[in-house]
Amino acid sequence: MTSTARSAFVDGACAVLPALPANVPFGLVVGVAAANLGLDPVTALWSAALLFAGAAQLAMMELLARDAPVAVAVLTAIVVNLRYAMYSASIAPYLQSFSRRSRLVLSFFLLDVTYALSVAKFRADGSVDRRAYYFGTALPLWATWTVSVTAGASLGTGLPPAWHLEFAIPLLFLALLVPNVRDRGGV
Repeated sequence: MTSTARSAFVDGACAVLPALPANVPFGLVVGVAAANLGLDPVTALWSAALLFAGAAQLAMMELLARDAPVAVAVLTAIVVNLRYAMYSASIAPYLQSFSRRSRLVLSFFLLDVTYALSVAKFRADGSVDRRAYYFGTALPLWATWTVSVTAGASLGTGLPPAWHLEFAIPLLFLALLVPNVRDRGGV
């Protein structure tokens, strides 16, 4: 990794740091939901590491816990993840010079936070190493997510309801939105 790439990666990792604390309770909630469905912590770990789509995972688990048909749960996950098609279309011009293989790998890590931070950076700094910055935002999120879901599955139903972890998701979206609102038209 070149010093330019290393610097961009570190910049991305620093940019995502404020979002990591909100990722933890969300991951814990998904992990507890997985435990309530009977998934062991190792299965929850692999689910988190390989799916890496929290809202879709949570929606599916909620539906499956209520004995909804699997097809309905899968369709719901697809609908929840449709926003990634818009994100992909929006970020594609910044990644067009990358190989197909690189773009496929990058697409796995496309999240709301990764998208918001990366596009803002790419617009502001056309010379940044885009791949390194993107991974700098994505890998800490992925690691935090995987550990949090696994911890939630390990704790099972032992998390106290008084923690009100259900607020983690809206708070994360607010943390992404507020810094990007510049005027009334941006609301």
